[in-house]
Amino acid sequence: MSAVEPLYPRNARMQPRPPHRPVRVICVTSGKGGVGKTNITVNLALALSLQHQSVLLLDADLGLANIDVILGLHPHYNLSHVISQERTLEEIIINGPNGIRIIPASSGIKRMADLTPEENAGLVGAFSELNDSVDVLLIDTAAGLSDSVITFSQASNDVLLVVCNEPASITDAYAMIKLLSQEHGVDHFQILANRVAAAQEGHELFNKLVRVTDRFLDVTLNFCGFIPEDPQLRKAVQAQRTVVEAFPNSRSTEAFHRLAAQILGRWPMPRSASGYLQFFVERMVDPSYRFKERTA
Repeated sequence: MSAVEPLYPRNARMQPRPPHRPVRVICVTSGKGGVGKTNITVNLALALSLQHQSVLLLDADLGLANIDVILGLHPHYNLSHVISQERTLEEIIINGPNGIRIIPASSGIKRMADLTPEENAGLVGAFSELNDSVDVLLIDTAAGLSDSVITFSQASNDVLLVVCNEPASITDAYAMIKLLSQEHGVDHFQILANRVAAAQEGHELFNKLVRVTDRFLDVTLNFCGFIPEDPQLRKAVQAQRTVVEAFPNSRSTEAFHRLAAQILGRWPMPRSASGYLQFFVERMVDPSYRFKERTA
């Protein structure tokens, strides 16, 4: 049994939201592993929930799915059980801190490319039923340039690319931006610097990336902030808690709240007035869908 189950009972439900509002779908990714991507996703989810957002978190890291480990949760089912119609989407969702909900999806995503039309329709319908209870869908992808990362990046409103102050991180981030922009039509990226000493170091990392992309690529990069190096964040990880929850006055918690406020206040809302979760899943299971005109 999960150590946190008494705090977040399985039968908890998101509060209904006003219908026909768009859902933000944010893909959190990185060019290489080990940059803190998953920790950022989980803490951002909690920071958004504390700003009165209903947050759904999709664990889509196929090889190293560990959101459940970070939060001390023990899922019994994942998205593959929805695809096979053994469970409903509501039945596989597990509950995390402050009402965030998590879809364990690691083994299910591998079959996305091979779904039958009936399975496609069932999955789209399952997500569509959640549309009126979700404000933000956060997707924690695998690191690097896998097919699933490309699929989720194409299907999302925003791609949040995490970098750190290592040469390999910048090199691999550039390789990801190049591939997504030149071959898959993704040309806007939000850049987040992680584990930096101060804002200046974060800006310097961003500027390194911009100098190269401005020279060789036709893309738009936006610096959305930084997460500072913080020993309290490491303590929270060891305790299987978010730093936002465990150390609400820490430097990293303040940074997560700033990032959440920026997303809600400055990032453009999806153009679609309703049904974006359905649109997202349609594009996720059929990447060619992104080039088709969406009907109302």
